[in-house]
Amino acid sequence: MKTVRVLFPYIEAGYGHIMPMKSIEHKFREKYGDKVEILSCHFLSDSNDVHMIRYENMLKNQVRLSNSFIPAGYLLTLADSLVGPRLANFGSVRLFSPIAYKRSLQRMEEMKPDVVISTYWATNYYAEHMKNKPLTVLFCPDAHLSNIYGYHSDLYLIGMPKGYEEGLKRKIYNENNLKLVPFLIRDEAFNVETDKKLIRRKLGLPENNFTVLLAEGGYGIGKIYQTSKLLVNEHFPLTVIAVCGTNNKELEKMKSLEVSKEVTFMPVGFADNMLELQSASDVFCGKSGNILAEPTFFGNLSIVTHCANTVEQKIADHYINVVGSAIKEFSPKKVVQLIRQFAQDESLLEPYRKAAADYHDNFGPEKAVDVIWDKIVEKYPELNK
Repeated sequence: MKTVRVLFPYIEAGYGHIMPMKSIEHKFREKYGDKVEILSCHFLSDSNDVHMIRYENMLKNQVRLSNSFIPAGYLLTLADSLVGPRLANFGSVRLFSPIAYKRSLQRMEEMKPDVVISTYWATNYYAEHMKNKPLTVLFCPDAHLSNIYGYHSDLYLIGMPKGYEEGLKRKIYNENNLKLVPFLIRDEAFNVETDKKLIRRKLGLPENNFTVLLAEGGYGIGKIYQTSKLLVNEHFPLTVIAVCGTNNKELEKMKSLEVSKEVTFMPVGFADNMLELQSASDVFCGKSGNILAEPTFFGNLSIVTHCANTVEQKIADHYINVVGSAIKEFSPKKVVQLIRQFAQDESLLEPYRKAAADYHDNFGPEKAVDVIWDKIVEKYPELNK
């Protein structure tokens, strides 16, 4: 019997694509890893090819630019909305770096996958252009299917109901090729301690302090410093956790802040224990994006302080207006005022906590993995024997 090769190709352009991929790969290995051969790699950065690495760095820099200069992010998403999926992908993949495209396609050909599962549009594009086209699966981690996610795939997945309903109105999607699945939060989230006192004790944090977690994604670009600077000068029992990601310059600035005696301040860089920090907190503050899934999963309010583009705007809208677990406030001073109010009267948090709890079943990779497996078995029925 033929060995079916399933490829999980990671690309870093922000971490909102990495985490869903980790989620789906982990669960897929657990459930079906004994029936197929699984290949997994950081597709561009592991290649040792200067053009492919340069292309990924360009993608990262686009994310950084979008977060540090807001008009750039909105212009990029506006350009995507004005063109069709073919032109959006052609321009983003081929025009920006034709050599990187050629080398990337060559690398994927050499890996000989039968199935390619992507959470980023570029790897789906490479797979679709292979001589022996594999079965392609594309998970969109956003709240809507933008044109960049509209290039042909054998199976599309999305984790937000409004995006699914809007997608079905377009000709390229239908009930056979587009499936609504729970959001692909990392599987380990289900094993994190949820008793706040216990998890705070484990992390070495005060058990009874009102606890605020601030983060701006993996690159730490946004309003986290301005907000933290105000919060650490508050005069009530408060814990402030500021996650700076890979932004070491910002981390050093954080470490130099003067902190009032009533506040416990914990500035950190890239946090491997982000899920524990989310669980330990009462409120999350930061930019919109897929990170909003985590505080919602743990039943916490999110205060959205920043939207870098239309994609993030729609994600914020999902958690604010569909789920009801988030609010939007872009002024650091007003964010601090809100936190002060919530700390003084935690009953004000209850509507958001309840909304988050009611949405809890809409997280987890198992359904997505089963939908993908059904699609694979449809093409390779011998795997069901």
